[in-house]
Amino acid sequence: MKNKSCFLGVSAWAQRGLLAAALVSGVVSLTACAPLVVGAALGTTVMVASDRRTSGTQLEDQNIELKAAARIRERYLDSMRVTVTSYNRVVLISGEVPAESVRAGVVDIVSKVENVKGWHNELAVATSPSLTQRSGDSLVTARVKSAFVDAQDLSANAIKVVTDRGIVYLMGRLTPREINRATEIARSINGVRQVVRLFETISEDDLRRLQAENAPAQVRDGGDAKR
Repeated sequence: MKNKSCFLGVSAWAQRGLLAAALVSGVVSLTACAPLVVGAALGTTVMVASDRRTSGTQLEDQNIELKAAARIRERYLDSMRVTVTSYNRVVLISGEVPAESVRAGVVDIVSKVENVKGWHNELAVATSPSLTQRSGDSLVTARVKSAFVDAQDLSANAIKVVTDRGIVYLMGRLTPREINRATEIARSINGVRQVVRLFETISEDDLRRLQAENAPAQVRDGGDAKR
């Protein structure tokens, strides 16, 4: 996988009423002025069923994020912001670090976490953005997720969104048609400077199979009893 930049955290899903609340996943963050915070994912049946990962893989991804966050904090206690987002055991590392040596060190830590099968290093060697900039990124993420919820031809729960310095990273298991549609929507959102696609591509047949597996069981009343 390609290696780029890093930020210690687990991505948070934007909320839009009760429907968008079902999209929320945990967030782990490490900053100079705040303790490590772990937000538990909403363990709803709806979210697990509509996610295109198995429940076991979802749990593995959460464990990868938590372990990576803890190990990065254990080694680096200085001022930096790193977010670790895992989807299907592939990790996005985003944020800012003070030096190239730290950037390499963070990637080394993540690469050695159990069950990690690849990573995208999006870490920048730069100062951490201001609170206003970080708030802007959160707003962009919320707008993108909201737009995905509104779209009739996308499954919003199948897409993870991470925004850093106006760059929107999209993760998930999507068909080429869905990838193009999600990209089109994300690019249209105010505040988005760039869209980076980190999708795992699946076929339309794969999608139909996943939809069939996640479909609710049919329930019907029995006919008149015969005597």
